[in-house]
Amino acid sequence: MNHVALLESELQRLTRHLDTDPHQPKVYIQRGMAYFKLGHIAEAITDFDRAEHLNPALTPYLWQRGVAYYYAERFADGARQFEVDLTVNQHDVEETVWHYLCQAQLQGPQVARASLLPVRHDARPVMAWVYKLFAGACDAELVLAQYGDAGRREQFYSHLYIGLYYEAEQDEPRARQYITQAAAMQVVDDYMGWVAMVHQRLRGWDKH
Repeated sequence: MNHVALLESELQRLTRHLDTDPHQPKVYIQRGMAYFKLGHIAEAITDFDRAEHLNPALTPYLWQRGVAYYYAERFADGARQFEVDLTVNQHDVEETVWHYLCQAQLQGPQVARASLLPVRHDARPVMAWVYKLFAGACDAELVLAQYGDAGRREQFYSHLYIGLYYEAEQDEPRARQYITQAAAMQVVDDYMGWVAMVHQRLRGWDKH
């Protein structure tokens, strides 16, 4: 069974669960993630909203909704989501970078870089280099040089975020190059692996 078929089966299972008990915020989050992986962005956001309605304490943990907002082109909502997320998780470069990405779409990369939120410490070395890239402290080639011979996951993250960086810079050819390479790695055990594949599909970059 391929990945899409497995996701559709999981979606059906979660829907049956919610039909039986519609008051399970964590299950709405799980179904929202399944919808997102299938590229159904509006449905994913609706489920994340339902989870928040059932348990408002979840709001600063709904980073998946922030990512979905980006692909729905709801950039102001995405920026707000990541600002709230960072009040409880100041050690995550990814939250900061996604805030940057939303800001760049709204006001341009120079404004986004000037308002780049600080990160106290992200334990993942690859993300430290990603942060330097978005902060303007290094270029993409230097990031790639660090992880050219590294493990698959480090290579995936470097390619994904370099692609996203170039999208913020409105450099579509290089954004397409690196996102496509990240998607091809099929890191399906990681939600961000699905983000790369959904990004590629939504942009039409999976067409030959």
